[in-house]
Amino acid sequence: MSTTDTPVEDEYQSAAPSRGLEIAFAVVALAFAAGYLFLATQIPLRREAAAGQMDARFWPTVLGVAAVALAVILLVIAISRPAPSREDIERIQPGGLLRMAATLAIACAFVALWSLGSVVLMGYRIEIFPIAAGLLMASLMLVYGHRRWLSLIIYTVAVTAFVYVVFGMLLRIPL
Repeated sequence: MSTTDTPVEDEYQSAAPSRGLEIAFAVVALAFAAGYLFLATQIPLRREAAAGQMDARFWPTVLGVAAVALAVILLVIAISRPAPSREDIERIQPGGLLRMAATLAIACAFVALWSLGSVVLMGYRIEIFPIAAGLLMASLMLVYGHRRWLSLIIYTVAVTAFVYVVFGMLLRIPL
C-alpha cells in the first residue's frame, strides 16, 4: 500500500459517551419539572371552578405532569441503558465555557433590568424593556463573534422594535 492510499486521519473528534451526563441531565430535568408542577398548583384563583370545569391551573398542571412523566422516563432510560454514542456532537471548543458563562450573566442582567419595568428620569417615564432587550441582543451578538457595527446596530434595533411593537403595542402584553 502506498502513502497515497492510506486514509487521512480526520481532525474531528466527537464527544465521548457519558452515562453520568445522561443521568445528571435527567435529574435536572426532573427537578425543573417538579418545581414547575409545584408552582402550577400554587396559581392563585379569583374564583374556584365548578366540578368538571377548567380553571387557570388546569393547563399549567397538565404540562407539569407531562414534564414530570417525561423526565422520569428519561431518568429510567439513562439508568437502565448504556450511554448513547455522541458521534454527532463535537467536543467542547476552546472558549465555549466562557461564552456559556457570559451568556448566563447577560441573561441574568437582562432579567434584573427588565424587572424594573420603568423609571422616571427628570419627569419622563422611560420603559426599560426596549433598552434592556437592545443591550441583550447586542451583547449576545458580541459574545458569539459578530463584529460588524452597522449590522449589529440595525439587527438589534429591528428585533427589539419588532418584539416591542408586536407584544407591547399590538397584543398589549405588559413588557
